[in-house]
Amino acid sequence: MLTINFHPFQNIETERLLLRRINESDVEEVFALRGNQETMKYIPRPLTKSKEDALQHIAMIEEKIVNNTGINWGITIKGNPKIIGIIGHYRISPENHRAEVGYMSFPETNGKGYMSEALKAVLAYGFEQMNLHSIEAVIDPANIASEKLLQKNGFVKEAHILENELWEGKFWDTVIYSLLKKNWKK
Repeated sequence: MLTINFHPFQNIETERLLLRRINESDVEEVFALRGNQETMKYIPRPLTKSKEDALQHIAMIEEKIVNNTGINWGITIKGNPKIIGIIGHYRISPENHRAEVGYMSFPETNGKGYMSEALKAVLAYGFEQMNLHSIEAVIDPANIASEKLLQKNGFVKEAHILENELWEGKFWDTVIYSLLKKNWKK
């Protein structure tokens, strides 16, 4: 079984980005991301309705890091402390050496390659630091941008599960993409 340890927390630097720990000073951006119908369109989770909700979300992210059950980074452009997105490893399965990667960003930052840059760094962290064997991504089949991002980064489609998730009175399909460590290109 894999031992997961996120302490000390590691910031990740890429060419243009700094991925850092999310804290309460990020409440405005977390609220704007999680409370925006556009950014949440493909994420079957409740919209953040207040700053209090956003603070609870930040506390939940922090608790997972403290307990070594999940890790998220705020994505920032170097030189600007404001987060433009969130990325991390969820649903870590130490017994299977597998985790799920998830991410979201403000629509106005899309198309600039930031998420691909952040994803590459988080994949490296997952395979090198966490010693994962495989990383999966679970997406809505209508989320073409996410699908292209995953394919561009070497993920392959594993499954398309029909209407397996009920959210707000509607059954959603789920598509699972994955990347094996042996197929990962640094």
